[in-house]
Amino acid sequence: MIGRVEPLPVAENKPPLLVLIGPTAVGKTKASISIAQKWNAEILSGDSMQVYREMDIGTAKIRPDEMGGIPHHLIDIVNPDETFSTADFQRKARETIEEIASRGKLPFVVGGTGLYIESLIYGYEFSEGGADEAFRLAQQQYLAEQGEQALHDRLRAIDPPSADRLHPNDHRRVIRALEVAHLTGIPLSEHLARQTKESPYRLCLIGLSMERTELYRRIEQRVDQMIAEGFAEEVRLLLDKGYARELPSMLGLGYKEMAAHLAGGLTLEEASDLIKRNTRRFAKRQLSWFRHMTDIQWVETGEGKNFSKQMDEIDAIIAGKLVLKANESINDIQ
Repeated sequence: MIGRVEPLPVAENKPPLLVLIGPTAVGKTKASISIAQKWNAEILSGDSMQVYREMDIGTAKIRPDEMGGIPHHLIDIVNPDETFSTADFQRKARETIEEIASRGKLPFVVGGTGLYIESLIYGYEFSEGGADEAFRLAQQQYLAEQGEQALHDRLRAIDPPSADRLHPNDHRRVIRALEVAHLTGIPLSEHLARQTKESPYRLCLIGLSMERTELYRRIEQRVDQMIAEGFAEEVRLLLDKGYARELPSMLGLGYKEMAAHLAGGLTLEEASDLIKRNTRRFAKRQLSWFRHMTDIQWVETGEGKNFSKQMDEIDAIIAGKLVLKANESINDIQ
């Protein structure tokens, strides 16, 4: 297995970074704990929703009793009414990686937010033209008058790749993509395509994949479990604390639909069906994003797959890419 992986030369003197990606519900959490325990790692969340405090059930946030003694970072770091951008994630992740490495531990990013992951592992620069508050307010007014689909269609007309990547209810990022094109004359997708794909890290990028039918079944089971665990009550408490439905965090997958249910616009069954449908679509967008990341080593998971053998395959990839031994301090290889 190791023979098919080309290791990066240690002489490059880049700090090692392990990354595990994959669509929602594919099994990243379970795999990440086993990997971290074996490879002397600490985990950084690469999920754009798990940064928010008090948003636990709807984000499938790992519980303390599931962490297996592994430190987790970039979870519960901002309130639901605070802004948190891709650039914020990149900055905090870089700082955390340095802290983890200083302890001789392997930094290990786990998540499914493609732009977050790429901004970190390829060192994207965020200077796409500044800001135009008047333009932004005009787009917000258009959204209020015409609706999110009309705003999303406006983006699709000038930047189809960004429209494919962004869900219509991700108003903040849709407006930002429109703003970038307005300010620079170049679509955001072209800005991203021009970014250097040279990583500042000795990178090991592993993806978990699963047969589509099984993945969708797992998504539906997860939504049912979230509702059984009290997802509606979680959203009710957030609304009662004054977190408005229009906040970017409250427009996140599942939260928007459940808030509509609590406002009387949807039955619980209708909200559940919408969350399942939108999560399936989200998983498709994740997979579409990951397909253009050529550095990924894919590992098939799911029913009928031996978990131990999957871990053996992952171990071989890590050993080959990072030139590292299990439980070894990264200080020994730098």
